[in-house]
Amino acid sequence: MAFAIKAEVEDPLAQTFSFAAQKTMYGGKLIAEGDTIFVFASENEGGQGLIARGVVTSSEPIPRRPDLERQTPRVSVSIRRTALVARRLGRDELKRFKDWNDGRPETEINFKFYRQATNKIVGISDEAAAFLDGFF
Repeated sequence: MAFAIKAEVEDPLAQTFSFAAQKTMYGGKLIAEGDTIFVFASENEGGQGLIARGVVTSSEPIPRRPDLERQTPRVSVSIRRTALVARRLGRDELKRFKDWNDGRPETEINFKFYRQATNKIVGISDEAAAFLDGFF
């Protein structure tokens, strides 16, 4: 399984990225060292969407807090960049893919990242990973 992260990115050209205590959804908590990950710079934080592909170099789950009944699993990850994006893919390009049941990889990414505005790590299908690979 491949993964994608939407987060605040300070330097889109960095060789490595580090993200602490990131929210996970849609299987994102299963991320592990060696996994492929696509990095989206959050538009809510001034980013422009897909910026890089990388490999997870470390993954550490954040322990749950006993004082909270419900909480989203969180993970800290470090990523080594393997490629920079060659063409744009962000909220504007994906917003027209709104038929949640059409099975398209564009719709999967729009649903997982942009239906809710929060930053997060998500698991993505092989089809969505292949689609994203086309941007490098």
